[in-house]
Amino acid sequence: MSEEVAWSVELKVRSGQIEQFRALTATMVAAVRGEQGVLNYRRFATEDDQCVHVYERYENSQAAARHLRVFIDRFGTTFSRLAERTKFTVYGDPSDELRGLLNQFAPIFMKPFGGLGIGEANHVEQTDQD
Repeated sequence: MSEEVAWSVELKVRSGQIEQFRALTATMVAAVRGEQGVLNYRRFATEDDQCVHVYERYENSQAAARHLRVFIDRFGTTFSRLAERTKFTVYGDPSDELRGLLNQFAPIFMKPFGGLGIGEANHVEQTDQD
């Protein structure tokens, strides 16, 4: 079973804050470049820049928790001032430590389902079945 953990977050950028949010995002992306265990760190926006989707994927819970602690300490307050989280979905089987960090965002946790999954380059991986 894969140890990877990922999440998708839907954000509503607060009125008049898009340029500040864009600058914060650039700073955050630069900070993440030096982190180990980050597999994907992507942002997508609607044409009017009012809705932003975040997609992040990590090698394991330890890498995700390490990233999240840095995010909370360095960017959390400013991020919350500029954007509102409207949906937060976590994929995988996060450790208890990571769940504890994520719980403050009231996420929906989605566990592996269906037995097999296809990952990078069509690599087939076995997952736990329920």
